[in-house]
Amino acid sequence: MTLAELVPIALLGGVAGLDTVSFPQAMISRPLVAATLGGMLAGAPMHGLLAGAVLELIALETLPVGASRYPEWGSASVVAGAIYATVAEGREVVGSLVVAVLGGLFMAWIGGWTMVKLRQRNAVWATRRRADLDAGSRGAVVGLQLSGLTADLARGVALSALAYAALVPVETLVLQRWTVPDQYSRALLVATAASVAVGAGWKLFHSTSGARWLFLGGLGIGLLVLGMR
Repeated sequence: MTLAELVPIALLGGVAGLDTVSFPQAMISRPLVAATLGGMLAGAPMHGLLAGAVLELIALETLPVGASRYPEWGSASVVAGAIYATVAEGREVVGSLVVAVLGGLFMAWIGGWTMVKLRQRNAVWATRRRADLDAGSRGAVVGLQLSGLTADLARGVALSALAYAALVPVETLVLQRWTVPDQYSRALLVATAASVAVGAGWKLFHSTSGARWLFLGGLGIGLLVLGMR
């Protein structure tokens, strides 16, 4: 791994991490998008898309509301898509998708923890400027916003760089000892992700009148279109 390979992944991870909560919340941080972009930077966007699709199913369970604690999917998905593309090198390597997704899940929880720590740091910075804020200082408000945005971007960049640098050799080492046939490992991975997604969907719409029929109708149309291709 070279610095030229690491820096773009780290910067993209920083942008995706920033998009998760701070700015601009433009869906860049959704696993389907972030992992595809990560795979593209690593030279295999379709590998990134596949990893992102699996992570997206799991991320559907997360409902980011207010100051609740949840995994940070943006940076994690960039790294998962990138390491899957990097290790597979455009080929299908047995177990590589499973290990990439597991690495992404681990990083998502670590990223969620770092977001909590950043919120605590933001509170400390705001407390130090309490007098200026009470006085209605525009400069204090803008300064705190910029410092928070900058810190969140730096958090995502650092987390992505460390995770990518660590997980690529880890995945390579694990795959050298991987013995489970690919069809079984993928089947287990997809079944687990799909069950989490179904549970998340049920939690969100089971109490809404007519929602289940709309869901089943959309599923049926999607399967019909897929079958016609």
